[in-house]
Amino acid sequence: MNWAPGDMELPDFGKVPAGHKKTAPGKSRRVLIVALALMAGWLSGCGAARPSKYYQLTVPADAGAIEKADAVPVRLLLGGLVTSHLYREDRIVYGNGPEQLGTYEYQRWAEPPAEMIQEVLLRELRATGHYRAVHMRRSNVTGDFAIRGRLYDFKEVDGSPTSTRVTLELEMRDLKTGATVWNHYYTHDEPASGKDVPAIVAALDKNVQQGVKEMVESLDQYFASHPIK
Repeated sequence: MNWAPGDMELPDFGKVPAGHKKTAPGKSRRVLIVALALMAGWLSGCGAARPSKYYQLTVPADAGAIEKADAVPVRLLLGGLVTSHLYREDRIVYGNGPEQLGTYEYQRWAEPPAEMIQEVLLRELRATGHYRAVHMRRSNVTGDFAIRGRLYDFKEVDGSPTSTRVTLELEMRDLKTGATVWNHYYTHDEPASGKDVPAIVAALDKNVQQGVKEMVESLDQYFASHPIK
């Protein structure tokens, strides 16, 4: 059979059905790109990390070179506090029962607790003006007595009401004789005004200030009863 031109027409696949508008390929790609960008932005917003908040203890004013007329003629060297790895990091610790401890993820200390308490004690001893000098213990610093200690507890304690526990022990050694001549043990549960972290921090700060003042007074009593000639 012979086909004459015009006897049969091939369908035009480029034609758009009636009632529909033809969309340019470039426009379709642009719409797809915009949609993907919006979705990516939404997903990144959902996964954004929460900002961390940092807290610190109240540090007494440093009296520096101020020395009272009746100051004890000794140089005190303050060493670091031995403690658990939890208190050598910046996480705020809470107790969940007598055996379990946890840490807050986004609420942290500006410095590790052991270092902050050491700084508070240093500043408090200096501020009294009761001693010729008080220094951090380093290899190039000489002194008459060395103070060191151990931090056992520095945490939120679950209960009703919520409270904070600080347990700290200090001892002082005569560097001439090597004998331990003074020690003081402090432990106290200080109630918090609420369950939120700022309230916990405020209670821990109050607890530390109370403990440090108690230890400084005990040290004063030792030198009052053991005069240095």
